[in-house]
Amino acid sequence: MFEIQRRKTVAVNIGGVMMGSDYPIVVQSMTNTDTADAIKTASQVIELAAAGSEIVRITVNNKEAAEKVPEIKQRIEDAGYPVPLVGDFHYNGHILLREYPETAKALAKYRINPGNVGVGKKHDDNFRTMIDVAKEFDRPVRIGVNWGSLDQAMVIRMMDDNTRNGGILTAEQIMINAMLESAISSAQMAQDYGLGKDKIIISTKISNAPMLWNVYQRLSTMCDYALHLGLTEAGMGTKGIAASSAALAPLLAQGIGDTIRVSLTPEPRASRKLEVEVAKQILQAVGARNFSPQVTACPGCGRTTSTLFQELARDIQASLDSSMATWKKTHPGVENMTVAVMGCVVNGPGESKHANIGISLPGTGEEPRAPVYRDGALVTTLKGSSIAEEFMSMVAEYVENRYGNKATLV
Repeated sequence: MFEIQRRKTVAVNIGGVMMGSDYPIVVQSMTNTDTADAIKTASQVIELAAAGSEIVRITVNNKEAAEKVPEIKQRIEDAGYPVPLVGDFHYNGHILLREYPETAKALAKYRINPGNVGVGKKHDDNFRTMIDVAKEFDRPVRIGVNWGSLDQAMVIRMMDDNTRNGGILTAEQIMINAMLESAISSAQMAQDYGLGKDKIIISTKISNAPMLWNVYQRLSTMCDYALHLGLTEAGMGTKGIAASSAALAPLLAQGIGDTIRVSLTPEPRASRKLEVEVAKQILQAVGARNFSPQVTACPGCGRTTSTLFQELARDIQASLDSSMATWKKTHPGVENMTVAVMGCVVNGPGESKHANIGISLPGTGEEPRAPVYRDGALVTTLKGSSIAEEFMSMVAEYVENRYGNKATLV
């Protein structure tokens, strides 16, 4: 079986969540509430954490937001979701972190955008202030470069250099070079100011998938800092999901990325947790990490006019997912289980043999029989009107016998 060989990076501790090549890739998300509203923000953090987000970033953009961070942290801890909080700072982070030390202490990590901390000497002074606070409170920082907010003085300088050299680089190449220089030079500056390498994470985000591959592939050869991976401004719905999957999967398959975030634009007033679910599915699809047992099911065709296999696949996946809250504590390894629910005899028996447990339902015109395979071997053939219920019971029994003694499908 193909195994991803993770790029070797320095480990970083983010509020008790370890990240780096020796640890599982961490799922991150971000709230979109007004952080000054502590109740709404804490509620959304809890929702994201319950969906599987292991780190949650919140905006800290003004004094009102900064004042509420300790309360938000207390609320999520009281609710039983002590997920590490990351402060997202732009423009005034050097001021807020100094004026609100309790906020600096409550946050598990600070995100610094080197393109938004001032220009010239002010840039270096502001950046140093944030690094000094990180050192004081023993906090890591993410140096988050984004192509939409690059240091324009740097870009102009590199464009002028390119013109003097005959214009051999394209605008795209200059942009990527500027992002890499900003990230690496900022990380080195942080180290020069006394921040350890084990306190530094880098990201270089772009909203174009091929450019993202380019910049992260190059970045991964230039340093051994932990890398946060994400396609910025991916968009809404299927477009955002497809773009994020296309952008992240090739990099993850190359072992690049220590934390990931899927930046989806939600529908108005919709839940934010879809970005967490998509991130988990991407990691599971490429074999980087498993979160829940997965159901393999065929798409259906003219041989499968019955909806039985679709309904059974849906119900089993829902049951497995809802049981994971308990199973992850009592049934170690169950997240690696696969269940096959196939609609006819063409690929049904083969897929069922590859799964831990699988069923091949009768297709249109086929004999009303449903062979069930367990660990590659045929164990029974179900018949009659209660095939779905009987197979659900067999799945529950398999989980019970293989992974623990308290499994129940709900």
